[in-house]
Amino acid sequence: MKNFKKNIRKLSKEELQDFFLSNRISSYKGTQVYKWLWEKGVVDFDEMTNLSLSQRSLLKKEFIINHALINNKKLSNDGTSKYSVKLYDGLIIESVLIPTTRRVTACISSQVGCSLDCIFCATSILKRMRNLNSDEIYDQILLMNHESLISYKRPISNIVFMGMGEPLMNYNNLIKSIEKISSDKGLNISQKRIVVSTSGIPKMIKKLADENLKVNLALSLHSAIEETRNKIMPFSTKFSLKDIKDSLNYWYSKTKRKITFEYIVWKGINDNTKDIDSLVSYCKSIPSKVNIIEYNSIGDEDFKSANDTIIEEYKRALEKNKITVTVRRSRGKDIDAACGQLANK
Repeated sequence: MKNFKKNIRKLSKEELQDFFLSNRISSYKGTQVYKWLWEKGVVDFDEMTNLSLSQRSLLKKEFIINHALINNKKLSNDGTSKYSVKLYDGLIIESVLIPTTRRVTACISSQVGCSLDCIFCATSILKRMRNLNSDEIYDQILLMNHESLISYKRPISNIVFMGMGEPLMNYNNLIKSIEKISSDKGLNISQKRIVVSTSGIPKMIKKLADENLKVNLALSLHSAIEETRNKIMPFSTKFSLKDIKDSLNYWYSKTKRKITFEYIVWKGINDNTKDIDSLVSYCKSIPSKVNIIEYNSIGDEDFKSANDTIIEEYKRALEKNKITVTVRRSRGKDIDAACGQLANK
């Protein structure tokens, strides 16, 4: 029978220490290996230079380091970079770097494909092939940080889980990766600079609220009218807007951090007065702010951006009711790197 080696990054620091002790080696070597894996991000045992040759040989005999690598890169005219990232089993995900004068944001994937079926999103066409392990999520961020230092001469400052997949459908790996990202034994990126974006799974939103993390939460809303939302996001028939509202109010009660609603306005879908009034009413029931984001076409003729007049009407109505609203223009559209366009093209 074939003897499969274990992925060493699945071991905790304590398990690594126990491994060395079981081989009559100081447990401190386990601490050193943990630092190599998570603080320095090495993917080759031979780079662990404070281990003896025999200790490195022992690790090679028992373990492998499954890791991701950059398969391809595309550069947008606006400076945005999209990366095709190859996983250890050959599957591909996409990550994006978005630079501004003040920050570099890494847009990170949580699944290969997506568990959900939003019909305006290219990623949903892929369907979910599998969840990413926590070390694969961490790998993306390591790779993006390295690329940011090369391309923009500065490290990433912000992380948004807005790439491929529904983060809350890969909950355990999401939490593990956030803990490692923000740990001083990892990348030491403040949780306040991390945004988890969800399409709205009430049970998991409440669970996230109970984690006592300091991450921010964004929700892809797109309509505050049940019937309309169910048409464009069919999975949402299982999760009513009332249940989502209750979970978001629970989030705020636990974290005291406002929710950001992501909202696209389409011609003939959610571009009338009823849609505007419904959004205002929904926002008033939850401590929140709104990002009106540009629609990025995936070739479906049923979805076309509403005209600027309607966008302005939304903005005026929200501001009139003292709801913070920002109209955001897409980055990376020319390389299919914008919101809703990630589909391994």
